Amino acid sequence: MPTIVFASSKGGAGKTTAAIVLASELAQGTSVTLIDADPNQHSAKWAQKEGCPSNIILIEKSTEETIIEDIDVAQEKTAFVLVDLEGTASMAVASAISRADLVITLCQGSQDDADEAVKTIKLVNRQAKVLNRGIPYVVLMTRTNPAITPRTLKHIINEFRSAGVEILETSLIDREAFRAIRSFGGTIHDLDSSQVSGVEKAVANAHALAVEVIQKLKNIKNEKELNYA
Repeated sequence: MPTIVFASSKGGAGKTTAAIVLASELAQGTSVTLIDADPNQHSAKWAQKEGCPSNIILIEKSTEETIIEDIDVAQEKTAFVLVDLEGTASMAVASAISRADLVITLCQGSQDDADEAVKTIKLVNRQAKVLNRGIPYVVLMTRTNPAITPRTLKHIINEFRSAGVEILETSLIDREAFRAIRSFGGTIHDLDSSQVSGVEKAVANAHALAVEVIQKLKNIKNEKELNYA
């Protein structure tokens, strides 16, 4: 089953929020394993709160010694495997990338974040050379403003595209609803719109992200089948 790895060479890029949002959205219709390989265990803390979908299986405290086995076992049990990695280059990160069907690297709208995303992409490409196979990756822009696209963000997106780096059309918008589920647990579908602002827009954002990621995985599968034909 597809394994999606969330990777960034720095903390605070939005990995955990992206992993939680995508896991909870996929869980609306199928089974998901969420592997937390970040020492901070933020994904695990969310999954252990009341309201986490029952068809999300949590594997916490995955380490460089266990992560490959954790992924391999999870692939046999659930339709999707999502891996939340630590925000640094490590053996665990490299091992998870080696098992990935898709690596999502996170980037906020600053040049420093863009430079860190490039470091992650280089790591993915190094692992691909070691394995002698392509490892698909995309960039997900995070914490974007729903109203405006700043000049710096436009520049970063254009630079990525000029370099041939694929960016998801859907960004993860900075919304209170996404912060709320980190604090209170559950999914954005469970939030009370009278108490949390922008719930409907957050639901639409999460759905769009899931649809695009699923389509990307389908495209990757089709490309593989064509190459083997």
